[in-house]
Amino acid sequence: MRILVTGGQGQLGVALQRALSEHEVRALGHADLDVTSAAAVSEAIELLHPEVVIHAAAWTDTAAAERDPAAALAVNGEGSGNVARACAAAGVPMAYVSSNEVFDGEKGAPYDEDDPTQAINEYGRGKLAGEEAVRKAGGDFYIIRTSWLYGPGRTSFPEKIIERAQADGALRGVTDEIASPTWTGDLAPALSTLVSTRRFGLYHLAGEGGCSRKEWAEEVMRLSGIGLPVKPALQADFDLPYRKPVDSTLANHRAAALGITLRPWREALAEHMRTPQITELIAARAGQR
Repeated sequence: MRILVTGGQGQLGVALQRALSEHEVRALGHADLDVTSAAAVSEAIELLHPEVVIHAAAWTDTAAAERDPAAALAVNGEGSGNVARACAAAGVPMAYVSSNEVFDGEKGAPYDEDDPTQAINEYGRGKLAGEEAVRKAGGDFYIIRTSWLYGPGRTSFPEKIIERAQADGALRGVTDEIASPTWTGDLAPALSTLVSTRRFGLYHLAGEGGCSRKEWAEEVMRLSGIGLPVKPALQADFDLPYRKPVDSTLANHRAAALGITLRPWREALAEHMRTPQITELIAARAGQR
């Protein structure tokens, strides 16, 4: 199958290239394709003739989205609409990667696909605008909400926690932000399977279960052998220009009905912690002491 991946040099895009290695994949980074240009997007789809487009390109800097909401919306909302309309015009199914942050986090239980959305920050509003644009474009689509991505190829939460622990000797972890850590090494194969089903619609695909940032950091410390305690903190303790949902854990009901599941987040994290990216980081940091 010929597959076009936008955001091909991002964290998920790199993992998708590995997971889709049996297919003919063209992965385009921002330098190759500016999704805010409708003409450029249409031209790429006409030139490459994909059988499905996985739209993983996104503005992911939450703080920058608050400072410049129009620029973030241009990528996450209007850019996603450009991809969706070009796909619809070409008769090509599209898979749009969305976010847990389309929810306000006030439900008090994991969110399923039928729950109403209510974003509370500019990043979430942009991702929600992207969902709406995909639906309105008139083509076949998958919308895939996921959360707290991490994985090989890019520095993400586990690496940052290790670096901070070894540099500062102290850690704080937020207790009032809870979601589902999702390893790209699990998400990418699940996405690959989903887009081959032609069972279009809205799905949640995230690591099974949820935890706070503090609990995630504690598990990183345990698995790394560093063992540094993580002191509790609240979002309000940090000088942040945005709020995050208190609990936006995702329940993966519809994908599970198709036999597509992701591992519990602790199990996936344990595998990530055994990758060279982590083991070499720990060894290098230990050698600097």
